[in-house]
Amino acid sequence: MVFVFVTVVLDLLAFGVITPVLPQLVRGFVGGDYARAALWVGLFGTVYAVAQFLCSPLQGALSDRFGRRPVILLSNLGLGLDFVLMALANALPVLVLGRLICGITAASVGTANAYLADVTPPEGRTRAFGLLGAAFGIGFVAGPAVGGMLGEIDLRAPFWVAAGLSLCNFLYGCFVLPESLPRERRTSRIDWRRANPAGALGLLRGHPQVLGLASLLFLGALAHYALVATFVLYADYRYGWGEATVGWVLAAIGGCNAAVRGVLAGAVARRWGERRAVLWGLACGLGGFTLMGLAPSGMLFLLSVPLLALWGLGTPALQALVSMRVPDAAQGRLQGALTSLSAMAGIIGPWLFGAAFARFVGPEAWADLPGAPFLMAATLLALALGLSLRLARPPGAA
Repeated sequence: MVFVFVTVVLDLLAFGVITPVLPQLVRGFVGGDYARAALWVGLFGTVYAVAQFLCSPLQGALSDRFGRRPVILLSNLGLGLDFVLMALANALPVLVLGRLICGITAASVGTANAYLADVTPPEGRTRAFGLLGAAFGIGFVAGPAVGGMLGEIDLRAPFWVAAGLSLCNFLYGCFVLPESLPRERRTSRIDWRRANPAGALGLLRGHPQVLGLASLLFLGALAHYALVATFVLYADYRYGWGEATVGWVLAAIGGCNAAVRGVLAGAVARRWGERRAVLWGLACGLGGFTLMGLAPSGMLFLLSVPLLALWGLGTPALQALVSMRVPDAAQGRLQGALTSLSAMAGIIGPWLFGAAFARFVGPEAWADLPGAPFLMAATLLALALGLSLRLARPPGAA
């Protein structure tokens, strides 16, 4: 667990470093137009997610056949080289290509989840997935803060730092990361019918209880893209925050998220059970997004950050409930299918929320409501909360 935790922290540091600057770099290519920049950023997110959607099941199947370690290592190497390409990009199409490659190489998140499922018993998986969520949070604490400061100097500097982090991650894995899946537990061959999005999602359809819980993860993943796709441009447009301020706010969001997932999620699940953790997490996420969308000042926006972070109580519990419903030999395919489902949300989310932001800002706006994407995300979590009353049950009760 320690090895994969450090690997994911380094991976997410690389992503966090470029988060505050990528939308501003895009805005520079389109003459400073916020609406056009939002549409391009949405396109980048969609391209990234399409690549993840197509490649996650394949990576999951490969990890079930050959082990988790080689898949994670090759992903880290490709990611480092891709950040070099984006650092040198001199046109928007090159950045689009970079995001495509990034989506292919970053599809190993599902493999990291399968790694944790390999090394933890079912009753400890909520805590394990919570720690993995904390790794995401830590990556987004230090990453955006560093990226924001570097972006004040040069918008391309964070890409070089991200490349260095990813390549260091590759070297770390080569010398430290052990294999988690013994040869006797690996599949004897790759089932190519299932090593694709349709086949992977067929695994979910074959387990109705898994499919119901996966739908809750999908709605949560879709809502999350409201923050990913629009926050940087929203904060600049509504509050006048520059790259450094945005970086520190993202660091605060990541810190709160890391604390909730790494410390509270496992304890809450043990004391209250996974079902209550899911319900409370979704309720807090709903409140956090609503406050974000309506906050007229930056100070009120900051008050929503810890509330939104408590959303992290539910996601590890949901992941644990899903993992308990399939055998060990299928964990790689399951996590690949869930990553594909998340990527499907990524195909829809950046375009959806980017277009919503573009429609509610500027001189041709339908109405002066720049927080519209966050209010849409709150609506999605309200739907997930209603569904979870029936679906989020432990295996025995289900």
